[in-house]
Amino acid sequence: MKKILLFVAVVIFTLNSNAQGEFRIGFKAGVNVASIGGDDTFGIGSFGSRTGFHVGALVEVPINEKFSIQPEILYSAKGSNYDFSSGDTDIKLDYIDLPILVKYHIIQGLSAELGPVIGVLVKADADDGDETEDIKEFYKSTDIGLGVGASYRLPMGVFFSLRYNKGLTDINDDPDFNGKNQNNVFQASAGYSF
Repeated sequence: MKKILLFVAVVIFTLNSNAQGEFRIGFKAGVNVASIGGDDTFGIGSFGSRTGFHVGALVEVPINEKFSIQPEILYSAKGSNYDFSSGDTDIKLDYIDLPILVKYHIIQGLSAELGPVIGVLVKADADDGDETEDIKEFYKSTDIGLGVGASYRLPMGVFFSLRYNKGLTDINDDPDFNGKNQNNVFQASAGYSF
């Protein structure tokens, strides 16, 4: 984790010294609509979506007039609602996400973004409404995905963004389950950068 943060800091300072655009710092928060994709669990149910949230900070480092790099650090609630034959259970997987996005500025204020999203699992619970069980041992501590989205920034610094994070790696660490699952998250955000 320290090596990743050090790498991001070096990239920011290196690129900022050669940049043509504006360096920005900001924060954002919003809604996650998350699901777990891939194989279901032993064929006895099906995955649905879980509504959660994300909150965090970002830095936008210009490369030139059209491109910038935007590393972020977010607390992000992922997981799924699982519909068992005996009832529903919320699979709550909370991560610290580190997206590192390349932004292409299409027109004034509007940009497209694409890049890797590295997640570190901080909490994993199964909640059936009556009790909550810690299930962190059944999930890998690291998740890697790809984020694609768009954002629009108003002249006063307020911005809005939509992003889809597609999981690329298997999140399961259960020796009794041979299937593969990934985190998939649609995010709608609002924030401010200066």
